[in-house]
Amino acid sequence: MLDNRPKLPPEIARRRTFAIISHPDAGKTTLTEKFLLFGGAIQMAGQVRAKGEARRTRSDFMQMEKDRGISVSASAMSFDFDGHRFNLVDTPGHSDFSEDTYRTLTAVDAAIMVIDGAKGVESQTQKLFEVCRLRDLPILTFCNKMDREARDTFEIIDEIQENLAIDVTPASWPIGQGRAFLGCYDLINDRLELMDRADRNKVGESLKINGLDDPKLAQHIPADMLETLREEIEMARELLPKFDHDSVLNGSMSPIWFGSAINSFGVQELMRGMAEYGPEPQPLTTDGRQIDPGEDKVTGFVFKVQANMDPKHRDRVAFVRLASGHFLRGMKLQHVRLGKPMTVSNPMLFLAADRELTEEAWAGDIIGIPNHGQLRIGDTLTEGEAIRFTGIPSFAPELLQTCRAGDPLKSKHLEKALMQFAEEGAAKVFKPMIGSGFIVGVVGPLQFEVLASRIELEYGLPVRFESSPFSSARWLSGPKADVDKVVNSNKGHIATDSDGDLVYMTRLQWDIDRIQRDNPAVKLTATKEMMV
Repeated sequence: MLDNRPKLPPEIARRRTFAIISHPDAGKTTLTEKFLLFGGAIQMAGQVRAKGEARRTRSDFMQMEKDRGISVSASAMSFDFDGHRFNLVDTPGHSDFSEDTYRTLTAVDAAIMVIDGAKGVESQTQKLFEVCRLRDLPILTFCNKMDREARDTFEIIDEIQENLAIDVTPASWPIGQGRAFLGCYDLINDRLELMDRADRNKVGESLKINGLDDPKLAQHIPADMLETLREEIEMARELLPKFDHDSVLNGSMSPIWFGSAINSFGVQELMRGMAEYGPEPQPLTTDGRQIDPGEDKVTGFVFKVQANMDPKHRDRVAFVRLASGHFLRGMKLQHVRLGKPMTVSNPMLFLAADRELTEEAWAGDIIGIPNHGQLRIGDTLTEGEAIRFTGIPSFAPELLQTCRAGDPLKSKHLEKALMQFAEEGAAKVFKPMIGSGFIVGVVGPLQFEVLASRIELEYGLPVRFESSPFSSARWLSGPKADVDKVVNSNKGHIATDSDGDLVYMTRLQWDIDRIQRDNPAVKLTATKEMMV
């Protein structure tokens, strides 16, 4: 990859901003925990389903996440490892929250894909992978749960290559699996990594070996396993593509590590891989030009808003990915959508649910800006230049339900609560032109439960969701006269979303076809870029 860009300042070049993606239950949250443990950010890793008072995971901070052992909102964490600064964004694996994940992937430079050794590539992994593909994100793969019965190593690699159409090159090779899993042979550095089953928070030992013929190997590996290992590695070296750093950076090759996150095994090798082969902060595209991370002026965009992170303070935190420059606390930045300057006096860096004020941040970092609703998803902050970052998607919801307050007198409070969740991107909220109540749209059914539980916990409002006559929503755009004509002749189908944009609520595909046939100038779209 010939790169004519000037070298980045060392502070920016040492940043690695990445997300961890996987199908639910592949062990993503556990892996995140171990990253924090080895980054020195926490002393003891929690467990997703901890017993009694054992430590809970750090990255799941909502009550519901703790109760169910799933992650439903993406969280960001920053810590140092091996001279590099890691900005790790943990994303929900559950497909009902995929929109949050899609948006998160616009804010990172690389992804770590976690695969379960027994299940291989699952449906959600495939979906998320396609999103990474759209942006040519570099991907490192971690095959987890090798300490349980897993599939044949070649089979796993073949499946990834076939399903995801990407070259896979082994960075390590597992020795045995299930109960007989001893560790891995590190193919890049010719090292033997052995797993210690006694202490889950301790790193296994690693021995420097001179190639596979080193007699030291026989002291640690039973003869039959050693023979299999030598045969498999010889085959792998002949059949599988060689490791090539440029192909990894342009997203066409993924190195794979094997290990067991719960036993802290293979995690450090993966982290070293990210430090060494992961991309430094990349240029980002705006509607006017490309922003290079090495530029002096600060720019950044909001990719996520989290309401009520601290339930006592009704606060909203906007997660901002810095695209360029060196940000200092107290800086005045231009809020491009509102056209107003905004002083950022208490920017935060996150360490899971703990957050601390930060005096400075660099391109590639993710900072939290507490605000009272001024910042929305897709907003751009700059030092005066009027640009907007592109490509942050908003999808048409696939499930719609009517939402009413248990107490009719509290419908004003309900409106406020729903608007807050709409800004957070947790749901789409539509106000029909005719009739009362709100129509709430989500991507997956679990989101209704999460919303109901959060509205009750955070606002003290019992609500009920009822079925809605509509099945999907489309945003309307086109010449004003044509749009007005559609609105006036279909009032029962028209609603406005939380930004005030017109939406056509449909029952059947036939409705959409009819509108488009009668009004060729009007466009009905299923996605809306988070632009204002």
